[in-house]
Amino acid sequence: MTSTNNKEQSLTHELLSRAHSPDSTNRIFSEKIQHRPLFLKSTSPPPSSNARDARRKARAEKQKRAKALKPKPLSSRERRRLGLYDVPKEGQKYAVFEPLNRLWLGYVREILGSEVYSGGQGAAAKLAAADFHGAEVEVERSGCPSRVGIRGIVIKDSRFVFEIITKRNQIKTVPKEGTMFRVNVPVPAPAPAQQEHAATEAQDKERNLFTFEIHGDQFQYRSADRATKKFKAHYLKNI
Repeated sequence: MTSTNNKEQSLTHELLSRAHSPDSTNRIFSEKIQHRPLFLKSTSPPPSSNARDARRKARAEKQKRAKALKPKPLSSRERRRLGLYDVPKEGQKYAVFEPLNRLWLGYVREILGSEVYSGGQGAAAKLAAADFHGAEVEVERSGCPSRVGIRGIVIKDSRFVFEIITKRNQIKTVPKEGTMFRVNVPVPAPAPAQQEHAATEAQDKERNLFTFEIHGDQFQYRSADRATKKFKAHYLKNI
């Protein structure tokens, strides 16, 4: 044992002497190497019979820590209680949502394309999957006569109701069930090919209306769900 230690010391001295003077070599060896404790930590893996249990336990602890750090989502009741989807009073103005309506008009013209002039089943299929936040709708027919004539911009398109803000800055909640809505989309009048480059300013301002109706009984889906749902033609006895 002593001979082994002597060999290690002589090797250490030889390596230190290559970079330091003899006095510095002795000082560094005595202060930083000879009496410096070496702490050992066990790194051996657990026995093979317990390796699976150890990995399972470590994985469970990791998931438990991740779950503790991840906040729990709010329930529907808590979201309603906090009023996360309520429009603040200072924002209940028709003028605030007019830019949204202009954005929606551009959106619906884009998804309809040339069918905005012809309509048909293709246009109906696209509109059935469209988002109606920002659309200006009018209640044409309803099981409640007092709702007929309500007109405004849709600020919330939920599963069972449309929330509409009117020009009088009033928010109306209109159920889809038993209600028919009318939507008018102004579209540019198509100019003849030979006059395409010679259109006057009056012709540019000329507008047509693409009008369609929404049967609320067949429209009781969230806008996100309608995007992937396939609608089929049904006989509606209430019409």
